[in-house]
Amino acid sequence: MANDLLAGKVAVVTGAAQGIGLATARAFAAEGAAVGLLDLNEAKAGDAAAAIEAMGGRAMAGVCDVSDEASVSAAIEAVADKFGPISVGMCNAATLTPKVAIADMALEDWNQALSVNLTGVFLTAKYLIPQMLAAGSGSIVITASQMARVATPLRGPYCATKGALLQLAKVIALEHAGDGIRANTLSPGGIATDRLARQYGDLDRAEREWGPAHPMGRLGQPGEIARAAVYLASDESSFMTGADLLIDGGYAAR
Repeated sequence: MANDLLAGKVAVVTGAAQGIGLATARAFAAEGAAVGLLDLNEAKAGDAAAAIEAMGGRAMAGVCDVSDEASVSAAIEAVADKFGPISVGMCNAATLTPKVAIADMALEDWNQALSVNLTGVFLTAKYLIPQMLAAGSGSIVITASQMARVATPLRGPYCATKGALLQLAKVIALEHAGDGIRANTLSPGGIATDRLARQYGDLDRAEREWGPAHPMGRLGQPGEIARAAVYLASDESSFMTGADLLIDGGYAAR
């Protein structure tokens, strides 16, 4: 199954049971990494890990609530116990946020977005960094969004949390440049995932309604983002840290 861009690496992916996270876990494994697939849905993550192993890769699944510190710590420790020190981390888990104006938004919805989309990345990075120090180097890839740059009405929590991730990655990058640990964000545009299908009702409707908002005239595919994640995780991007890789079909160029 393996190529070699991530040969000998141990990786974790949060939000790995579907969409961009699942595509990235598969891509990491295909490039030679041992992968821990972490998700709230342990059953789906387990099925995905089993499929990777059936194709000759190395993978395991673990339940992980990224908003809970003990859950994050235990999940990362379990991956390291099985495969060794982790040197690649894809912080991808996020929550759906309701489309509501700021003046009408419930504090509970705002706090939920912060706890998963932002605090979840902080906690994941917090427990990945000691692993990477033990490994001697590392790459943290954080899934942000084109909406970190281009605001959209009724999407306040999403835009705010994704924008904050760009700054968080820069701080991590500066704090650990001397340790051989890199941190970058990856900003997808609209991607044809189960999450988007739930938001729009189905993917055909999402493609019709949101695809044309992208100058390339379509939604992206999870595999297109996964290939970018491999680039950021590997030594192919060895001189890149504190940066944002925008892959959005031209959305933010409008």
